Amino acid sequence: MFFFKICMMALQSLWANLLRTLLATLGVIIGVAAVVSAMSILDGANREILQQLESMGADQLVVLNGSSRRHGRQSMLPSLEADDLDAIRECKFVKAVAPEVQSAAQIKYFSKNTEATVLGTTESYTTINNYKPSEGRFLTREDVRAARKVCVLGHRVAEELFGQTPAGGFRVKIKGQGFNVVGVMEKKGVLGFRDVDNQVMIPLTTAMKRVFGFRNLTMITVQADSAKHLKPAIQQVSRALRKAHGIRAGQDDDFNIFTQEEIKSKLDDMTKIFALVLYSIAGISLVVGGIGIMNIMLVSVTERTREIGVRIAVGARPWDIRKQFLIEASIISVMGGALGVLLGLVFADLMENWTTVLKTYTASSTIWYALIMATSVGVISGLYPAYRASSLDPVEALRYE
Repeated sequence: MFFFKICMMALQSLWANLLRTLLATLGVIIGVAAVVSAMSILDGANREILQQLESMGADQLVVLNGSSRRHGRQSMLPSLEADDLDAIRECKFVKAVAPEVQSAAQIKYFSKNTEATVLGTTESYTTINNYKPSEGRFLTREDVRAARKVCVLGHRVAEELFGQTPAGGFRVKIKGQGFNVVGVMEKKGVLGFRDVDNQVMIPLTTAMKRVFGFRNLTMITVQADSAKHLKPAIQQVSRALRKAHGIRAGQDDDFNIFTQEEIKSKLDDMTKIFALVLYSIAGISLVVGGIGIMNIMLVSVTERTREIGVRIAVGARPWDIRKQFLIEASIISVMGGALGVLLGLVFADLMENWTTVLKTYTASSTIWYALIMATSVGVISGLYPAYRASSLDPVEALRYE
């Protein structure tokens, strides 16, 4: 009951100087809002990427171009070539190989056109990614061998160009060249890190020789014969590529191999770094807010010197005086924390609605962490003013005008 009365007295005191109280909470509001909004965006992006990674099987590995050392200099020249596919296929624990080259291009059908990712690949692409056509067929080995001008449309591309009309048998233009549509893929959404509904697939040889003029592959997706054989498959693929590229013992690889777990690990490390930076920035705002609270509380102690003297004269103990001012500082910080959480949630929601890229997610732990930080700042900031108030000489305090 006594604690409740102290809280009511603190609220009355703060309400009597409402504008000053709000100004004191401004730093806490900004700091907490920064924590909540930034972590909501970061957690949302992290969840989105993890969901995309789940579409990459546990039995898959991805080979990307790496750096190479030529004439004593380190360069980022593409190193993966079509000839590497045969070397990888010979590996004992490799089940399937899907090479890829890709580039953005405009897809035209008479007066209609759309921007899409053009992906050059082989017939193994659907097997590895469990991604099937809903209409017509996918690319065949003969399409790749003969470098035919045929294409398979992603679900969204087909809708934008043909609506509800079946697209099979029609002819579209890719970079000014005519391609026969032989199929339309099922609606899939995101596969790995790519929106596959907004892509067009053509034979690898056609893409490299007749459309883009690429000499090197963008990446190679390799499927092991089972998840338990993934590590030996990585070792075999690495040895095969080093041999194919003529890399001697002691020299660095000119390619990079990643698995789902490695990508998750790197993502987790990056998330921790970003979180540390964001919390540090928010911490600076909270320190500024804490200084503001301390200043306001010191002003309050000066203004209420006579009141403190009266309370001490009628029997209030130093701890009672300290408790009152600590409660006031805590209330200021909690109010600032609550307003900061609300502002942070609103800002994160606006960012998600205004952009098509950001997906936000606010964990309850983020809110609790922000509120605990705000309360801690309030208590720490109120320690010195509370001690100063409890240390006043009652006789001098009663004389204060």
